[in-house]
Amino acid sequence: MADELKEELLEEDAAKGKFMTFQTGREFFGISISYVNEIIQMQPITAIPEAEDYIKGLINLRGKIIPVIDVRVRFKMEPVEYTDRTCIIVINVKSTVIGLIVEKIAEVDDIMDEDVVPPPTLGGHRDNEKNKYVYGLARTGDTMKLLLDPEKLIKQEDLNILEEVQEEEQQA
Repeated sequence: MADELKEELLEEDAAKGKFMTFQTGREFFGISISYVNEIIQMQPITAIPEAEDYIKGLINLRGKIIPVIDVRVRFKMEPVEYTDRTCIIVINVKSTVIGLIVEKIAEVDDIMDEDVVPPPTLGGHRDNEKNKYVYGLARTGDTMKLLLDPEKLIKQEDLNILEEVQEEEQQA
């Protein structure tokens, strides 16, 4: 038991400051590697009727049914055709496994807490749509990365619906 806890703490420490970065549109985003399970190629997606437009549907990943969302659509950008560079970042958020469809993986970056600044707020009106998912900005080289809070990418009610659909799919 103590060894498992020690190993878990070491893994957390190794992931600290590491971000999987990807490109959507002309912008680069980062997500803490501690959320990332794996990166997979695009797969056939089964649509979910009446789901939010950014929820593209479900994929079967080695027998596990997982929902996938299109990050570009989530940020209210124009959808684009998927290419051979398009892939799915499989993440674990609040004990739910979710796939994020991204246009292009960039790299794993080391970004320390002291290099992260909060995103600017623009007056009293509603901020840019993607800013509500961004908790910080970091400069790596000559590129600005928007650091995402994966827990804000999916609304709680969508998570509840997806969990129900997953359970139904697993039982089918």
